[in-house]
Amino acid sequence: MAKCDICGKGLQFGKQISHSHRVTNRTWSPNIQKAKVKINNSIKRINICTKCLKAGKVEKVS
Repeated sequence: MAKCDICGKGLQFGKQISHSHRVTNRTWSPNIQKAKVKINNSIKRINICTKCLKAGKVEKVS
């Protein structure tokens, strides 16, 4: 699983608890996209989470 190159967000771990209170392991994965962005006047393709894209932390190039 890839990490966001801007904020470092990656896979998170936790427990899933059913109605009968049986506990099992589960994971949450962030919405990671590959995008062309402009960093220091150069265009690079990086992995970025959608929260960073929506917050405008990088300038996306189409």
